[in-house]
Amino acid sequence: MLSGDFLYEQNAALIALAIFALLLVASEIGFRRGRDVGSSLIEASRSQLSGFQGAMIGLLALLLGFSFALAESRFETQRHLVVEESNAIDTTYLRSQMLPEPYRTEIAKLVREYVEARLEFFQAGLDEDRLKGAIAKTESVQRELWSQALAVAEKDPRPVPTGLFITPLNDVIDLHAERDAARQNRVPQTVLWLLVIAATGSMGLVGYGSGVGSRRNLAHTIIVALTISLVILTIMDLNQPRRGLIKTSQQSMIALRQSLK
Repeated sequence: MLSGDFLYEQNAALIALAIFALLLVASEIGFRRGRDVGSSLIEASRSQLSGFQGAMIGLLALLLGFSFALAESRFETQRHLVVEESNAIDTTYLRSQMLPEPYRTEIAKLVREYVEARLEFFQAGLDEDRLKGAIAKTESVQRELWSQALAVAEKDPRPVPTGLFITPLNDVIDLHAERDAARQNRVPQTVLWLLVIAATGSMGLVGYGSGVGSRRNLAHTIIVALTISLVILTIMDLNQPRRGLIKTSQQSMIALRQSLK
């Protein structure tokens, strides 16, 4: 039985290769079936077949475009959140330098630990154990930072500089939750299965039409199947920015780590 996240648990390249093979098989089956019945089809049936082919290919193109747009928007959201979070952490660190000792030194140390925890969060990939560990470390440092903020506010409740420090710290905590939610916000798996079904049906109809006409260009069939498979691979890769060829850049967080040292 397939698990609920079957497509997300497998390697996207292997799935795309399997889809490519499936499309070629569907085309071959359609071609052989069309060749067997081609001589018995009347002209009206051939015209209807052309209409069905156009409608199916149009539906597939619509689904591919829709799915790509969904995956790309989610990828961009995650990329933007990384930059936002690194900026918020940097602001928190800079404003902590206005605080009195010993809070200033302790908060600077905690901020450095926090950056390391956020990089570990991304590097964990799809490993649930590592992810839970990184999230637990993140939340632990958050609690320590907040304890420091409360201690500073109790000692010096003035809005400057204490209030200026607490504001970006709130943003840091919120962005952690947003990034974790964005990580789980993927293109619905049902849409990906629908893509596979529509692509298989389209290739089957194209093969059937070629069989009816007793004429097929194998090179064109392979190119179309390969192109569709690569588009689906790109959609799945964008949908899994922690694993694959297209990954969310962590450069802003890495640069922040270097600057804090």
